[in-house]
Amino acid sequence: MENKGVLIAAIAFVFGSFILMIVGLVYESYKAKQQRELVASLQSESRPVATVAPQDDYSVYKTMVGDDGREMVQIPEGPFTMGSKEGDPDEVPDHQVYLGTYYMDKKEVTQAEYDRFVRMTKRGKPFVPVFEDDISKILKPTLPAMGMSWSDAVAYCKWAGKRLPTEAEWEKAGRGEGKRRYPWGEEFGTGRANVDGDEDGFRYLAPPGSFESGRSPFGLYDMTGNVAEWVADTYDEQYYRKSPYRDPPGPEEGEHKVIRGGSWRETQQNARLPKRFQAKMWRTDSTIGIRCARDAEEQRAEPRKTRN
Repeated sequence: MENKGVLIAAIAFVFGSFILMIVGLVYESYKAKQQRELVASLQSESRPVATVAPQDDYSVYKTMVGDDGREMVQIPEGPFTMGSKEGDPDEVPDHQVYLGTYYMDKKEVTQAEYDRFVRMTKRGKPFVPVFEDDISKILKPTLPAMGMSWSDAVAYCKWAGKRLPTEAEWEKAGRGEGKRRYPWGEEFGTGRANVDGDEDGFRYLAPPGSFESGRSPFGLYDMTGNVAEWVADTYDEQYYRKSPYRDPPGPEEGEHKVIRGGSWRETQQNARLPKRFQAKMWRTDSTIGIRCARDAEEQRAEPRKTRN
């Protein structure tokens, strides 16, 4: 009997030790799992949730405020490539142009800003002869001004202590010094400009400055799409073949004025920066607006000549 009791005790001890070993292993496994989860959580907290692409730094370009209270960006002196050998016949040849320093409006003139000019000068209000929808959809103070003639655009810029940009000045401000098709690069891409269609979020006009990723190399907004813009030059299909290298003023004579930048009604192809448009100077339209330029301070004593 005594031997039998010892045997039972031994068996109980071995079984108990085995149970304790199993419990210990389970506990150690649980601790290891907890440590792994803790390390993983610490790592995930230190890792950024999303990587945000750095924005272009436009602060390197000087700015000023014009007489109309609107911000302007300095376009530095130097050469750039104007025109395109891959576009329409009036875009060739692509050629080097050298421009002195000047300023350009950072954004298109809004209807509220143009209305202030109308009230102060007693000039006639803009007129849109044809629009297929309810005209109230495009008549809002925050939307770009449109419906003014070339002469109206000249008058506004003069009232603001500025002038219309030349065609060359306009293209450099939108294109930079390279040969890019659009202000941001070679490919169009959705959400960079307001052109024909609803994919960009706007059926008609968009408030100037709505497309942050569509800014030009100098930081200007809406150089492609939204409203096209009157420039100072008279139109000549062959002008690029004979234009001067320094500060081309445009042709001396002609029946049409140049419009640049495409509009909300244009295709991606027609919204390219080298694309040239023309119209009678009296034309008014829901697709044509204004952006003004100004000589640099050191050049204002002898203003740059443009042909009206």
